[in-house]
Amino acid sequence: MARIAGVNIPTQKRVEIALTYIHGIGPSKAKEICGKLSIPVERRVNQLTDDEVLRIRETIDSDYSVEGDLRRSVAMNIKRLMDMASYRGLRHRKGLPVHGQRTHTNARTRKGPAKPIAGKKK
Repeated sequence: MARIAGVNIPTQKRVEIALTYIHGIGPSKAKEICGKLSIPVERRVNQLTDDEVLRIRETIDSDYSVEGDLRRSVAMNIKRLMDMASYRGLRHRKGLPVHGQRTHTNARTRKGPAKPIAGKKK
């Protein structure tokens, strides 16, 4: 079991796919890491040598913001917006969509389950 950036990545998957299990690394960054370290695309995690795992770990630690650090910085950015009382911060505080989406009918992910309103029947 390879442990990179505090995450146990699955051993049976291709390296490119397994790296996406780390928060902050998507398909393009995973491909970039494999290319930088010249790891073949078809290589599986359980076929990696200890040296390759160590090189992947060092590359991610030095060049990318992942997992705890990334989550912390995102949370701090949201907190900064809320403290400033900017429009986006107020939307975060109220639990409404932040990027201008409509709320009349949709936005159930942000607003939560629908609450019935008494006497609303037409």
